[in-house]
Amino acid sequence: MPALVALMVVTLLPTIYLVIVSLTPLDLARPETHWDFSDPLGQYRTVLNDERLHNSFWVQAKLSFWSVALQVLLGFLFALLLNVNSRVLLALRTVFLIPMVLPPIVVAIIWKVLYTPDISPLHWATEAMGFVVPSLITDPDWALTAIIVADVWEWFPFVMLMVLASLQMMPSEYVEAAKVDGASVLQLTFYVTLPYLKGVLLVAALFRLVDSIKAFPLIYILTDGGPGTVTEVTNFYSFIQAFNFSYLGYSSAITVVLVIVTILLSWAIIRLVGWGQRVD
Repeated sequence: MPALVALMVVTLLPTIYLVIVSLTPLDLARPETHWDFSDPLGQYRTVLNDERLHNSFWVQAKLSFWSVALQVLLGFLFALLLNVNSRVLLALRTVFLIPMVLPPIVVAIIWKVLYTPDISPLHWATEAMGFVVPSLITDPDWALTAIIVADVWEWFPFVMLMVLASLQMMPSEYVEAAKVDGASVLQLTFYVTLPYLKGVLLVAALFRLVDSIKAFPLIYILTDGGPGTVTEVTNFYSFIQAFNFSYLGYSSAITVVLVIVTILLSWAIIRLVGWGQRVD
């Protein structure tokens, strides 16, 4: 009971307050709007007609799709590599975990340096080879890609760690039986390993999907939502409405919609793909 009470205080009560505020036109410049429930659905009607918000959903969809897909793919491949019994690879496991354990703001600053031409060793190296690479975070064609690369670098070790743990619990009888039947390495991967890891990969993808929707430090430090609105995801747009324009009511409505979309999307993926059953 004490744990449940603490959980309610730190999660449920703020969520309820968020929903209540979303039913008001709360504006910090007008304190009287705090408890104004004369038009409770007004902020949600604005959500339906806000083209900039709709664009942020599209940007968020592209960021989430590519970052999650690449994180799952790289995490799976590196887990297969590190599952080999080798002292060198055993030592490398810790190295691969470094991006994940760094504070997000530190990761953002690292990539800010790497993406800034005047001080970036990557830009120096490409210039020495005769290539001219523009500043990716200020180029509308590459800014979102630059965010995706940084996000994948930071979080693919999370997927790798989950898959690696599952691989080490995988019964050796499965692999040995397949080898006796003459299965190749690719056949082992697609017909034995992947079915066994299906549930783990789905859970990892869902965790990363939810976290990708919460992406903020990378965008705030690297691009500030720009150039223009190229990297302006939904939660960053909500941040702008709340802290740049003081429209807390509208920002709360955006956040409520984002939470609902996240829950529905996660539920749909689980229903569509299924949790998967391990091979018996």
